Amino acid sequence: MRFLGSLPAHDLTYSDVFLVPGRSDLGSRLGVSLAPQDGTGASLPVVSANMNSVTGPRLAATLARRGGLGVLPQDLTPAALAEAVAWVKAQPVTWESPFVLDPAATVADALLQLPPAAGYGVVLVDGDGVFRGAIEASRLRGALPHARLGDLVHGPGPVLDASLHSADHGPRTVFDALVAAKAQFAPVLADGRVVGTASRRGAVRQGVYSPALDANGRLRVAAAIGITGDPAARAQELVRLGVDVLVLDTAHGHQAGMLAAIRAVAALGTGRPIVAGNVVTPEAVRDLVGAGADIVKVGVGPGAMCTTRMMTAVGRPQFSAVLETAQAARELGASVWADGGVRWPRDVALALAAGAQSVMIGSWFAGTIEAPGTLESDSSGALFKQSWGMASTKAVQERFGGLDPYELARKTLFAEGISSSRILLDPLRPGVEDLLDMITTGLRSSLTYAGAADLAAFHDRAAVGVQSAAGYEEGKPLPVGW
Repeated sequence: MRFLGSLPAHDLTYSDVFLVPGRSDLGSRLGVSLAPQDGTGASLPVVSANMNSVTGPRLAATLARRGGLGVLPQDLTPAALAEAVAWVKAQPVTWESPFVLDPAATVADALLQLPPAAGYGVVLVDGDGVFRGAIEASRLRGALPHARLGDLVHGPGPVLDASLHSADHGPRTVFDALVAAKAQFAPVLADGRVVGTASRRGAVRQGVYSPALDANGRLRVAAAIGITGDPAARAQELVRLGVDVLVLDTAHGHQAGMLAAIRAVAALGTGRPIVAGNVVTPEAVRDLVGAGADIVKVGVGPGAMCTTRMMTAVGRPQFSAVLETAQAARELGASVWADGGVRWPRDVALALAAGAQSVMIGSWFAGTIEAPGTLESDSSGALFKQSWGMASTKAVQERFGGLDPYELARKTLFAEGISSSRILLDPLRPGVEDLLDMITTGLRSSLTYAGAADLAAFHDRAAVGVQSAAGYEEGKPLPVGW
């Protein structure tokens, strides 16, 4: 990466910089590779943050199906974590994960999980595991909240056979079958058993994205580990469960406790990539990689739910942090993930141009169907989900709820971050895959503008300029009807 002029003396955020087009010999943006070269097995440079309100099993599975990586948070109980990993590993690769409800469930129950949006639906399976029909989510609009879902099923409806996708039949066959059935969504059955669901947009995505799969052909998943207690024992358990990437995580990663935790986990020789952070300096990268980290997580304070900079003045503008730490990591044969500060697809492109192998996204993904939690609506009827910072009072209370009241009060006294924020669902992009489409479309175009066939070439060829606040504002679209 090069700057158009001299490198500024001050640190830069994503909004301070822009990419300049260069000569390109690429014919199509679909011809570029977005696969990170960080040893994680991902085919997209997108990682979901290990936040309780962001990454649960459904979002992790959906992200991996399209090539990204979800990081389950460290606050899950051992039982909940085991269940989450098992669920992800059991999900279909070809088909979408079904939203399964009992026929006795109500419309109100369904609307806690799904908005009445095209391309989604609920699959009804009774207590004996027998398929009882399916309902497109759009039919839930206007239905009586207390109506039983089973009563809304009239006839078998469109159902796809799993054999539609095979060595001889691909995504186009599935898409055409849905068009022929005049359906946007349908359950997929194999020998009468539900194995997934299909949608027209999902069939198109199948032909564009490549899933992130483990050696057994199952979806990949990562999980976070705290640095207190016994991180090595925790890592061993995660590996036993089938976790593919180990993420050692704490707010201040450049500390003795983190270095000891990395050494302990690295000594296990699990063969799993070790991610550690968060840090913002080349010195920290050298220390963490020297202790055994393969990937360093970069970012202190840029996240939407984080108040660290306002509370402590500690942190660093994210573009400069990524630029300098990525250079240090590259010299050591390691990688960095840019964690936080992403508001637009352009920010993802800039982080990768600066040298990150992947970009972690938190709050942006919290307002999606697949994120943990149930859908709520405000006074205007807009749908939202709750989100909160991982150092907030809410997160601290959940993490240390087993302590005696006095010790819990002590922990809570020093909490920071936002405990509750409403993240609205975008009616046009309610699912995490919709956001992935937007992010990767912009990113693919960024690479073609630079004439780069892959991320390594993108970093080498990217030309970056520095702009004023007015320059950044000029690039924003104006409201319709201005």
